[in-house]
Amino acid sequence: MRFHVGAGPELQLDLGSALDIGSCRIDGIELSPGRAVPDDGDPRILHAVGGFLFTCGPDHIRHPEPIAGSGGRKYPLHGSMAATKAEVIAHNIVEKSEEIIARVTVRMAQGGEAEILRTWRMDGATGEVMLVDRLTNIGSQPFPPMLMYHMNIGAHLFDDDTKLKGSMFENGEIGWMFGDEDMHVFCVPAEAEAGDEFARLVLGPIEAIGGKYLNVRFATDTIPYLQMWRNQASPAHVLGIEPVSHPWKTRAELESEGLMPTLAPGEFMTYRLSFAFQ
Repeated sequence: MRFHVGAGPELQLDLGSALDIGSCRIDGIELSPGRAVPDDGDPRILHAVGGFLFTCGPDHIRHPEPIAGSGGRKYPLHGSMAATKAEVIAHNIVEKSEEIIARVTVRMAQGGEAEILRTWRMDGATGEVMLVDRLTNIGSQPFPPMLMYHMNIGAHLFDDDTKLKGSMFENGEIGWMFGDEDMHVFCVPAEAEAGDEFARLVLGPIEAIGGKYLNVRFATDTIPYLQMWRNQASPAHVLGIEPVSHPWKTRAELESEGLMPTLAPGEFMTYRLSFAFQ
């Protein structure tokens, strides 16, 4: 589904997979990594990770772990949301802005159901793209909600001048080729900027798109961590910016530290992020 207005990026939203973002083009240049991603053996994720943004959760966000009391079954890689069809319930274009609202109903691995009311907005004047997800427990049992947003960019677009900047990084800045080995991952707390509800990071300059920077903002009330991932192990060549609800620990560790509060039937939580190329 095409999503584009004014100065915003040219996006394709994936109706077959939670209305996540597949293609993302700036001035005709593709930003998503496409096939330059690892294959972890799950076709849902292989499809999703090649796009510019896909969503992990709402029941699990990282690699498979056992489901308690299930007799050995495991949560699927990155949760149950990927490959779930989206139902568009509103599509509005007003002057230089566009809005798409969709409903995604997810049957979770441990039982129960969740509904994600997903709202995409694009400001054609500024080029900013905004996402608001309202996650509601529509099942009959509580569950601990977990969400992570993978923003994946083809790293062949970067050079030695491309940096990541944000208060969550040591000294406020790191090179995009962080870590000593391919497939490097780290996860750090993200603090909102003074007087704001959102943490902010910047990637750039990206000379392939005219020296523009990718500006990412996410609300830390429900997304208080930032995970970063890069993988240059051939055929992969990708950088992942991953705002996330939980630190990089096992489910057992999170539960023992009181970091897995549950969402009761009928309760909801709201997650917000935005990005722009400027």
